[in-house]
Amino acid sequence: MSPFLLTCFADEISSDLNEQLDVLEQEGFRHLEIRKLWDKNVLELSSEELTRLGGILKDRGFAVSSIASPIGKYPVTSPFEPQLQAMERAMAAAHALETPNIRIFSCYLPENEPREAYRDEVLYRMKRLTEAAERGGVTLLLENDNDMYGSNYKGGMDIIEHCQSPAVTFAFDAGNYVLSDVEPMGEAYPVVAEHIGYVHIKDAIREPRQFVPAGVGQGKVEELIVALNERGFSGFLSVEPHMHKYLPNATDPERVRTAIHALTSILAKHRINWK
Repeated sequence: MSPFLLTCFADEISSDLNEQLDVLEQEGFRHLEIRKLWDKNVLELSSEELTRLGGILKDRGFAVSSIASPIGKYPVTSPFEPQLQAMERAMAAAHALETPNIRIFSCYLPENEPREAYRDEVLYRMKRLTEAAERGGVTLLLENDNDMYGSNYKGGMDIIEHCQSPAVTFAFDAGNYVLSDVEPMGEAYPVVAEHIGYVHIKDAIREPRQFVPAGVGQGKVEELIVALNERGFSGFLSVEPHMHKYLPNATDPERVRTAIHALTSILAKHRINWK
């Protein structure tokens, strides 16, 4: 069985690329997820900056696991054309950094209005993004972020079933499910398991409402990892700490190391290989 591949949202370590790579290298990681760098969102990086970034990563022996774009993280009532333009920039970044993966979201819905009123519009937009991904030879990783159409597994599966394409898959996020009042393993996982292409390692508790290290919260992350291993999943587990509330007095590198060690401890406990 192939080992899991570990990666990390490196901008949570530092805004400095060298510091990001130093910390990840010390922890044995050879991949990173690109979200923000040099005080810019990844989609704002110029072609020259992307070329520079790719060269630095190759020189240091790193590869990019995903472009952590903000596509779809906007109100469904806002114009769609800018999202298609963002998709073109995301694909250019993915090609430049030699990764097939682009993280996306499924639109914020207006508060206190029925979800069904916006279903057709969400599905239309997600289908258009998927078609663009098919043309561009990339894979969209649909994150179940909070307060969105796909925050619960039903909305997520609605999108997957509507798009009917290998170019869109789930970035399963147990912590987000917890904060959306969904049981990650009891409700979501049995339904979405065969469509998981990527995993965010975030755990959470509902009271107080915050993210915590893997295994500490209500996300049943250890159970998730064991289940994925039993299914033969050999993709990326991406550490996304978000632990400013949990560790308010720690430095950013300390928070990230805490999150990494929580994950690697679970893997060691179950003798699951990773690289």
